[in-house]
Amino acid sequence: MNWTRKDLLGLKDVSAEEIQYILDNAATMKHILSQNVKKVPHLRGKSVITLFYENSTRTRMSFELAGKYLSADTANITASGSSVAKGENLLDTGRTLDVMGCDVIVMRHNCSGAPHLLSKHVNASVINAGDGMNEHPTQALLDMFTMVEKKGSLKGLKVAILGDVYHSRVARSNFYGLNTMGAEVYVASPATLLPKNVDMLGAKVCKTVEEAIEGADVVMNLRMQLERQKSGLFPSASEYAKYYGLNEDKLKLAKPDALIMHPGPVNRGVEITSGIADHERSVIDEQVTNGVAIRMALLYIFANRRNEE
Repeated sequence: MNWTRKDLLGLKDVSAEEIQYILDNAATMKHILSQNVKKVPHLRGKSVITLFYENSTRTRMSFELAGKYLSADTANITASGSSVAKGENLLDTGRTLDVMGCDVIVMRHNCSGAPHLLSKHVNASVINAGDGMNEHPTQALLDMFTMVEKKGSLKGLKVAILGDVYHSRVARSNFYGLNTMGAEVYVASPATLLPKNVDMLGAKVCKTVEEAIEGADVVMNLRMQLERQKSGLFPSASEYAKYYGLNEDKLKLAKPDALIMHPGPVNRGVEITSGIADHERSVIDEQVTNGVAIRMALLYIFANRRNEE
């Protein structure tokens, strides 16, 4: 296809054709990861900067490794270690990176919409690595890539998403992406952790976890985001685990070959038991590997965008 999109800010308005194009490119990139020498010259002479205003391990490292595996020049900027700490605002930081000749800015910010604002003021492509409680498109893409690898297609899959939906940008991006690709999304969450408009996002709300899991092809538990929550949203971690955590008994309600997924990091004993996290059908580790492949694909697509203009 002829790629025309400048930025990846979310999956809300991304077409099925575009998602499939990214997934197809990721499959090629994963082949590179399986080689003994994981280094190709695809992005030689291109520059990628990760600009993170929030802490991150998996996302930031996977983008950095993705850039290095493709031979791009990569640099990492954190808010605490840059002029942001001196009072420099977002747009000034972005313009500075832009005039340095940066091709792609990968950005994580604690404010929803921050990457959208930055993208309007820079020539570089902006990839949203998570903005507030809005979206986390690259995580949803790696989730979908993992499902396709194991199930062959997303169309018609029943995907159960459990837990803290209200604070989850991962859930929102998955709602958009999975619905676009023809999957059916079911959610179960404490009422205090469920957005009022979740049905408008394309998810079917279930009264219990058991209802959501029954007959599911994929069961995805979300991380309990304690750092974003106010007190009183649920009684205790142990009670949450009892009613909304995934264990062996609840998993039996899903299809015998159902995948177990989690965006990480996992709070063992809260969202899922250790036995479920390490279950033979758990693809949590594969999600991390596939995250590198997806981000390699995105850097390749967006860094080469200017060559086609």
